[in-house]
Amino acid sequence: YQRRVHGVAQGLLFMGKGLLTLNPFHSDRGLMCAPAVAGLLVVLHACLDMQGLLLGKYHFLLFYLVCAISPRMTVTTDEDLQPIQVSVRVGQAVDTVAVAGRPKAITGFQTHNSPVLLQFMDRCELATDKYTSVTPILEDVVILQKNPEAKEEV
Repeated sequence: YQRRVHGVAQGLLFMGKGLLTLNPFHSDRGLMCAPAVAGLLVVLHACLDMQGLLLGKYHFLLFYLVCAISPRMTVTTDEDLQPIQVSVRVGQAVDTVAVAGRPKAITGFQTHNSPVLLQFMDRCELATDKYTSVTPILEDVVILQKNPEAKEEV
């Protein structure tokens, strides 16, 4: 009994070699995905009778966790979905509501080349204006397009 519970726990902890997580939230933790919450609740409810359900003949109930799996990394691609390396700043998320001017969305940042691995409360933004993002939120797979108004570096 304990060996199988230990195996399930290790599988969830090291899911995707640490590159995946169980998270029902997306879009910078602003939206909650109802199917992901439902999948988590199904498994949590099945854990009330772990021996009879999850470790017994209904082990397939663990597949309900798939709805809540999301990547922890940010990968940048061009418009043809070919991966490109760009400089991104990764730091703690800051609330920018009602801030005048050009507010910074992160604080205490470090500059990395994409792809980058994000912690739970981290946010990333593009470090240069060479590319612009198609979406305002940089999460998971981000499609970038060349910025026509970018200044040439000398």
